[in-house]
Amino acid sequence: MFTFAVFNLNIQFHKMSNSLITIIGPTAIGKTSLSIDIANHFACDILSCDSRQFYKELLIGTAPPSAEEQTQVKHHFIHDRSIFDDYTVGDYENDAIALLDSLYQDNDKAILIGGSGLYVDAVLKGFDEFPEIDPKIRIHLQQELEEKGLEFIQEKLIELDIEYSKIVDIKNPQRVIRALEVCIGTGKTFTEFRVREVKERNFSPIKIGLNIDREKLYERINLRVDLMMDAGLLDEAEKMYPHKHINSLQTVGYRELFRYFDGEFTLDFAISEIKKNTRRFAKRQLTWFRKDKEIKWFDPSNENEIIEYIGSKLK
Repeated sequence: MFTFAVFNLNIQFHKMSNSLITIIGPTAIGKTSLSIDIANHFACDILSCDSRQFYKELLIGTAPPSAEEQTQVKHHFIHDRSIFDDYTVGDYENDAIALLDSLYQDNDKAILIGGSGLYVDAVLKGFDEFPEIDPKIRIHLQQELEEKGLEFIQEKLIELDIEYSKIVDIKNPQRVIRALEVCIGTGKTFTEFRVREVKERNFSPIKIGLNIDREKLYERINLRVDLMMDAGLLDEAEKMYPHKHINSLQTVGYRELFRYFDGEFTLDFAISEIKKNTRRFAKRQLTWFRKDKEIKWFDPSNENEIIEYIGSKLK
């Protein structure tokens, strides 16, 4: 009896010794290259937590790790499904936790990297569970979107849940409609359903936030967009254009070019809109992550300091 009790305690101790090094920050901050160096230093795998890098058709516009970078360290959730697959944040939570359980059998460390706050929270805390909503509400909101435009439903969300409107991708009609249908269907804010108990996990997160001076970040964003265009983003978006209504394509970089193909924008204006909307997205990302007081913030150029900090947390 005594031996059995000690055995269970040892198993529990082993579980809690697992660490998930979580590297977050706004787009274009340099998460990919830093995470590869950290993964090599600590000899562990990387799990992508970018909700658009999952899709194999989006090779340029989502700025995934290059083929060469992926040979340096084992990456997961990069180009592992199609834009035509129905893949939710809840699905990702289940898949990521199952993968971590498997990885921890051989290694007590793993890295989670990304800028999609909802997906990061799903892994660290658990995905929020929402009540079922009458599908007629979504149909009605879709009709309002088509007849009255995006701005109309944006204003409705601001009225019903101003807190969530500040952090959601307000330019993404599907995200706005999802929040609105919960507000209308339940009489409560979408935010209220996002406040929940944290699920028990068999790892301890080490949260690393990356940030730099805003002007420098915006310069990086503008440069990245230019490099994407040089790499063939226009051609990639043109191939995706027939499927422009798919939810996975409701993202910065594609939406603007779709409007160019529709004749609404000139190409130069579409590119300027990509830059502007990416800068706005980065601002929302930082707003989301700054609420988490457990995040330790660094300039991404201070790699040695970051590795030293992680090492101190692993002891």
